Amino acid sequence: MSDAAVSLTSMDFHPRPTAGTAKPWAFPAPQRGTLSNGLTVLRCHRPGQQVVAVEVFLAAPLDAEPAGLDGVATIMARALSEGTAEHTAEEFAAELERCGATLDAHADHPGVRVSLEVPVSRLPKALGLLAEALIAPAFLESEIERLVRNRLDEIPHETANPSRRAAKQLSKELFPADSRVSRPRQGTEETVAAIDAAAVRAFFEAYVRPSTATAVVVGDLTDVDLDKVLAETLGAWTGEPAEPRPMPPITADDTGRVVIVDRPGAVQTQLLIGRIGPDRHAGVWPAQVLGTYCLGGTLTSRLDRVLREEKGYTYGVRAFAQVLRSDAEGNGASMLAISGSVDTPNTGPALDDLWKVLRTLAAEGLTDAERETAVQNLVGVAPLKYETAASVAGTLADQVEQHLPDDYQAQLYARLAETGTVEATAAVVNAFPVDRLVTVLVGDAAQIEEPVRALGIGEVTVVTG
Repeated sequence: MSDAAVSLTSMDFHPRPTAGTAKPWAFPAPQRGTLSNGLTVLRCHRPGQQVVAVEVFLAAPLDAEPAGLDGVATIMARALSEGTAEHTAEEFAAELERCGATLDAHADHPGVRVSLEVPVSRLPKALGLLAEALIAPAFLESEIERLVRNRLDEIPHETANPSRRAAKQLSKELFPADSRVSRPRQGTEETVAAIDAAAVRAFFEAYVRPSTATAVVVGDLTDVDLDKVLAETLGAWTGEPAEPRPMPPITADDTGRVVIVDRPGAVQTQLLIGRIGPDRHAGVWPAQVLGTYCLGGTLTSRLDRVLREEKGYTYGVRAFAQVLRSDAEGNGASMLAISGSVDTPNTGPALDDLWKVLRTLAAEGLTDAERETAVQNLVGVAPLKYETAASVAGTLADQVEQHLPDDYQAQLYARLAETGTVEATAAVVNAFPVDRLVTVLVGDAAQIEEPVRALGIGEVTVVTG
């Protein structure tokens, strides 16, 4: 025996590692409190998360925008980081950079969200800057004019984008013209052009106040006296108490029909098929989430299996539900939709096969294997999905703006795991009935109109692109 062989046989090897016991996981539960100025605060201690995420929800919904000024909430949100009474825009940006912080804001139907991320060691300074933006925003005429010009420059690019154009058309088709949800979230060229600094300040003063706002703070708060920090920053924000604005009812016409937005020469057709459904307060929501995921939530879903893998029409098709607005009584609504793109010559065959998938689903139902895969993907990956403080803070803020209890997300995962195949099937079939879907196609009408009309899935109308 060689010396090498002797040396190997005489070595002591470490035992092969074995898998440890899985630790139970649940979505983090926040602590809820209220500052002296009426600001609601949700805090969530996440050991090891050295980058703290802060989400502030302002109850300034889009339906509160004055007539003819659609987009003023968006301009206001963007202006919150454009300088204050103490700092110019350049100085404010430099102060944030010195903190290693990022500050963003956007407006949507429920209200305005302001998002801050910062290393925990710089949290007091960054929260002070955030408070400064809410207490004394500058709203200078020159800055508002620049933001308006920027927004006007964006609109043609959005119109040229097929998916954005399809979304705009679907909202216009589904909802009555006098409903804010029927119109672009960030306004049109006409309404944005009418916005000035006075309009922005008036909207801010009417709807932005601590008594109707909520701040979510998530991260490693071990060495942070958060009560003191909040009292010295966001706690200094004042405003007259007010009740949140009541939500107007959302109604829609989902009579089955097809609208083609004509794009002559387009080599692809953008599909967006939708209707409205319940919001997250509805008891059917978990089953609908599960069933919709089986239909079009991943590469292994029914739609992808047929339209992508078998037929090669598309790179992917997705089915989803997006909450539009909710109130505390659960009177809100969500957009239920199927989205994707296909090559122009196969637009008719692709829609035909998509409808066959929906009809087969209604006739035969989901399989237990599909349901099991969906549960594993939705529930099993949750610990990875919520590894960052920002993802936890964003979800908690979603719950706030949709008037959901603080333990909603944790309960949702439990419900998903308990939902059976039959229940998921019924929910997704009810969500996407073949005769109650509004189909928007952005593509070359000369090539796709007749094949689509021959399918008999609803009256076909062509509009200019």
